[in-house]
Amino acid sequence: MKTLQAVLLIALSVLVINQKPEGWEIFEKVTFKPRYFKEVDANFDVPTFNKELIDLEDTEITLSGFYIPLELDSVFMLSALPYSSCFFCGGAGPETVAEIRMAEIPKRIVIDQFVKVSGTLKLNSTNIDFMNFILEDAKIIK
Repeated sequence: MKTLQAVLLIALSVLVINQKPEGWEIFEKVTFKPRYFKEVDANFDVPTFNKELIDLEDTEITLSGFYIPLELDSVFMLSALPYSSCFFCGGAGPETVAEIRMAEIPKRIVIDQFVKVSGTLKLNSTNIDFMNFILEDAKIIK
């Protein structure tokens, strides 16, 4: 019996180590500093991406979170927190939201619906018109 428990523990450890990152825990490690943007006469927090995150750029990652609609047909925000607590409405930071770009957003999704998406990670630290974390060619997987 002890041998079976040891084998199961090792198997579970290997599974956890080999899982693709869900994203949010990696985004939390990003540091932000305010920077002045002359074109809008305002300061915005600009990320400094660590090596772990830079190495993930252009790879497929998976994120689970809450759907936040935008006025666009193929782009929405995914938040680690519900709408009432998210970056836009609550006190959360920019590391808790990602811009999701899809061919088309399914019509059946509603605000604050919990969804899981996968897509190609793009990082943005220079263009204030876009989020810092972007999933391109994204697909909803649940």
